[in-house]
Amino acid sequence: MSREIALATNEKKVVISTKWISAGTIVGLILLWTVVTNLKWIDPLFLPSPQSVWSAFVELIKDGYKGSSLGTHILSSLYRLFISLILAFIIAVPLGMLCGYSKYIRAVFDPIIEFYRPLPPLAYYALLILWLGIDDTSKIALLYLSAFAPLFIATVFSVQKVSQDRINGALALGASKWKVFVFVIFPSCLPDIITGLRTAIGVSYATLVAAEMVAATSGIGWLVLDASKYLRSDITLVGIIIMGGIAMIMDGCIRFVQRYKFSWVGTQD
Repeated sequence: MSREIALATNEKKVVISTKWISAGTIVGLILLWTVVTNLKWIDPLFLPSPQSVWSAFVELIKDGYKGSSLGTHILSSLYRLFISLILAFIIAVPLGMLCGYSKYIRAVFDPIIEFYRPLPPLAYYALLILWLGIDDTSKIALLYLSAFAPLFIATVFSVQKVSQDRINGALALGASKWKVFVFVIFPSCLPDIITGLRTAIGVSYATLVAAEMVAATSGIGWLVLDASKYLRSDITLVGIIIMGGIAMIMDGCIRFVQRYKFSWVGTQD
């Protein structure tokens, strides 16, 4: 018992120390950024100082950008992102479970997924605009397609990992195939599905700027792109920091769920 307590204490110390290391890394990078920019080692046009970035952030909060508040830009991007992720989850997970369970169903959809998955989003964005118009529908469709493939593949892989003995045991006890899907396969796949969701968020978030390139007047990705056209590197950097911060918060929420809901999987931070 004392040995278990000692191991738990040591593990806690390791977690605390790694967090301090991460915090120290961030502080060190900020200090390096401050020194480099204030000593004019790099032209402010290419890398503005932390003071300039903070002033641009305050300016965006007070006056907004191009007629819209900073909150409006953030909410516009999050709306497109969350709608696409919800659609991807609703469609990719059930379809992935079916394809993982049946090789015949997988044979139908696998060529389609494998064909478009490696394609750069901009390669087919023009077609989406042609088919769906230049409003939010085409942007959501682009983010949806970006999120769909990694979530689908993670789900298929997780279903294939489920022990056949577990499935046969449920069937032997009288469970229908529907109940096996709901009460055996789906719970077993949840940890891998959540991991696939993390990947899907990262891929779709990286596509956000591309989705807001055409006919957009709001969105944090559009703000970054538009500010760069006018050489406002301070505003561009503010937008990048905000995007990175939001992505870290979203990923942190998913990691929290993994840690406390699926601790038996052995999730590590």
